[in-house]
Amino acid sequence: MRVFQVSMILLAAIIPAFPLVAQTESEKPREAPSAEVLTAKQWNQVDQSVERALAWLATKQRADGSFESISMGQPAVTSICVMAFMAQGQSPNDGKYKEQLTKAIDFIAAQQKANGLIAVNAPNAAPIPREIVPHTGTLAGSTGRVAVYNHAISALGLCEAYGQCSPEQSKKLAPVIEKAIAATLEMQRWDTKEERNVGGWRYLNRQGTVGGPFKSDSDLSITGWQLMFLRSARNAGFDAPQESIDKAVNYVENCYLKNEDRKVHGYLVGNSKACTRAMAGAGVLAMAHAGKHNSDAAIGSGEWILKHDFKDYNKTVPIYNDRMLPDRYHYGAVLCALAMHQLGGKYWEQFYPPLVETLLANQQDDGSWPSEKPDRRYGNCYSTSLCVLSLSVTNQMLPIFQR
Repeated sequence: MRVFQVSMILLAAIIPAFPLVAQTESEKPREAPSAEVLTAKQWNQVDQSVERALAWLATKQRADGSFESISMGQPAVTSICVMAFMAQGQSPNDGKYKEQLTKAIDFIAAQQKANGLIAVNAPNAAPIPREIVPHTGTLAGSTGRVAVYNHAISALGLCEAYGQCSPEQSKKLAPVIEKAIAATLEMQRWDTKEERNVGGWRYLNRQGTVGGPFKSDSDLSITGWQLMFLRSARNAGFDAPQESIDKAVNYVENCYLKNEDRKVHGYLVGNSKACTRAMAGAGVLAMAHAGKHNSDAAIGSGEWILKHDFKDYNKTVPIYNDRMLPDRYHYGAVLCALAMHQLGGKYWEQFYPPLVETLLANQQDDGSWPSEKPDRRYGNCYSTSLCVLSLSVTNQMLPIFQR
C-alpha cells in the first residue's frame, strides 16, 4: 500500500468531523486528484525512484547534521531535505532515517540568530537591519537576499517536523519557532513605499537595492514561503496572527495579472513581464491555503502552468522580455506539482504524469538528480530533495501541503 493511501486512512481516523459550513463557489474544493493518473506499475517505479533518492541523500549528510550545500544555502537546503524525507512518511521519532532527521533538525534550529532569523549567513543584531549588504547580482545573491529565504524555508521545516519529534526535541523547538514567527512578523510590518505591496515580504536590503523593473518592497517568491511558514506554525498550534496571514494573501492576490495574454500570478505586483512557473504555483498554493480554490486567480495560474510544462528536463523558461532572467526548473516543478494537486481534476491529470515521466527518465544512476539551473552552487542535495517532494505530492504527509 502506498504512503498516501495509508496517510488518508490515518487522517480519516484521527480528524473529527466538523459541521458543514456554507461555502461560496470560489471556496469549494475542486475535483479531487485521482490516483489513476498512473498505473500500478508506474506508481511502483515512483516508489523505487524515491527510495533510491532518499538512500543517496542519507549519504550526503555531514557530521553537524546538515546536508551538503554552500553556506549561503543553509539551513534551507537541509530543511528541504528534511521535508523530502518526511513527505515519504519518515519521522525524526521513528523509522529508518530517524537519526539523520533528528540531527538535521537540531542543525537547523542551532542556526537561529539572536534576532530570530534562521540562517547561517545573516545579521545577529536586533532589531533586524533592513540594509546590510548591497545586492551583488550574483546567482547566490547577497546575504540580505538569501537570509530571508533560509529563514522562511527553515522555519517551515521546523514547524512541519515539530509534531513528529520526540517530546524532548519538540520542547527545544518551541522557543525557536516562536522567535522565528516574531522575526517574520517584524519584517512584514516594515513600511512600504506603495500600498499595493503591504502584507508581502522582500529581502533585508529591500528598499531601492534591486533596480530596473524589479525594484519593489515585496515579491511573491519570498512571500509565498513566509506565508507557508505562518500557516504551518498556526497548524502546529503557535500564535501566528490571522491578520498577518490575511494581509499576505491580499498581497498575493495583488500579484495576479489580468492581461489578455498573461492571466497568472507574477513575481511583482503589476509587472506582466516577470512571470515564472514557480510564481504561478506559489500563487495557486496561497489561494488554496486561503480557501479560494475556485478563484479566478487560482484557475488562471493553473491554466498558465498547463501551457508551460516541465517536459524539457532542467531547462528554464525565459521570463523577462521573453529572453532574460530564466526561471528555475526543480524549484518551479515542486511548487507547480503542489499547486496542480490542489486544483485537481484536469490540472492534475494533464500535469503530473508528464512530470513523473521526465523526472524518472533523468534520475542519475546514484539516485540523485543533476544540480539546479541556474543555482548549481546549491548542489545536488537541493535538486534531489525538490524532485522527491515533487514525486511525493500524493502522499499528503506534510500538513502544509495537504489538500
